[in-house]
Amino acid sequence: MHNMMKAIAVACFLMTAALFAQFDTAEVVGTVRDASGGAIPKATVTLTNMDTGIQAKTNSDENGNYDFFNVKVGRYSVVVEHTGFSKFTTTDVQVNVNARQRVDVALQVGAVTETVEVTGVAAALETDSSEHGQIINTAAVAELPLNGRNYADLALLSTNAVKSPISATFSPSGTPREGAFNVNGMRSTYNNFLLDGLDNNAYGTSNQGYSAQLVQLSPDALAEFKVITSNYSAEYGRVGGAVVNAVMKSGTNQIHGSAYEYMRNTDLNATGFLFSPAVFVKPTLQRNQFGATIGADRQEQAVLLRGL
Repeated sequence: MHNMMKAIAVACFLMTAALFAQFDTAEVVGTVRDASGGAIPKATVTLTNMDTGIQAKTNSDENGNYDFFNVKVGRYSVVVEHTGFSKFTTTDVQVNVNARQRVDVALQVGAVTETVEVTGVAAALETDSSEHGQIINTAAVAELPLNGRNYADLALLSTNAVKSPISATFSPSGTPREGAFNVNGMRSTYNNFLLDGLDNNAYGTSNQGYSAQLVQLSPDALAEFKVITSNYSAEYGRVGGAVVNAVMKSGTNQIHGSAYEYMRNTDLNATGFLFSPAVFVKPTLQRNQFGATIGADRQEQAVLLRGL
């Protein structure tokens, strides 16, 4: 009985660890200094999601460094306060999936009641990570053409990524194989798909499946995704191809949504050369996808409607 209780305790510990091992969150890091460049310890740093109002607070350490973990994708403001210095505020800090976004702060001597608002503080280059990747944001997903409505095809915008020959393999319904692309010369089966930090790979025998992903997410429900092609972090394990880390749209304090319909068929195609003799007539294509999303903010909604 004692050994069984120990086994149950170990299993619960591993399950808890697995819950925290999610890769859709990011970090916001930075250093608080004074005008002369000296570190300011014990400064109060507040990180606020501008769409939900959710706040997190921390203090800078003895070297002036601060770090926020498990930060969701979105727009944030950073406020720094310390006795003897003016309050520092910066807004519209964009945090992408699994990023280490650096926001360094320089406090000015003054009263705490005074506020200094600074723009463009967030580092444009991610210098706190060695991985090589590219963010495909909401605008790209909504507005770039997708033949087949598979968002994973946009991974070809990344370097060292090419369409796989097996992508031309069709299922009995005429659908091309989804998510089949080669990165760094590796087979498409070596790619690793994540959705909101969870494993989203369609495992099968002999590569017989017609999708590389277990859940084929609609582009309209996608916030953004990141394609990592080299120098992977140890948290991803062994990866030979690419890591495709996708995040779904989340809600805000205000409800916003959109409706869409995507229709494509051959009824309005041109006749073609020599009035398309029967031997050259292609199979009839009928595709009609429709649905709705809710919870997106106004910016995402406007981009989505422009893309219809």
